[in-house]
Amino acid sequence: MSVDLATVKRVAHLARIAVSEDDANRMTGELNAILGFVEQLGEVDVTGVEPMTSVTPMAMKKREDIVTDGSKADDIVANAPNSDRNFFLVPKVVE
Repeated sequence: MSVDLATVKRVAHLARIAVSEDDANRMTGELNAILGFVEQLGEVDVTGVEPMTSVTPMAMKKREDIVTDGSKADDIVANAPNSDRNFFLVPKVVE
């Protein structure tokens, strides 16, 4: 893939960046060099290589997955006008 001068000017216009003619010519070469490098990366054989989040091996810190009520039920309904056994009581709306 290569970028031409018209594409550089269009992208600059869409990004609302003022680009002179000389800068646009320079950017065309720079963008083509970057895209060429990206194409080279696509040629690398990475079969069997596991994705990494870091270059050093790390183990994620995990907590035990224990189901609890949070021991906060009494605190939650403490300010409720009406409650019964840690449930909110509301007036009947539909008859």
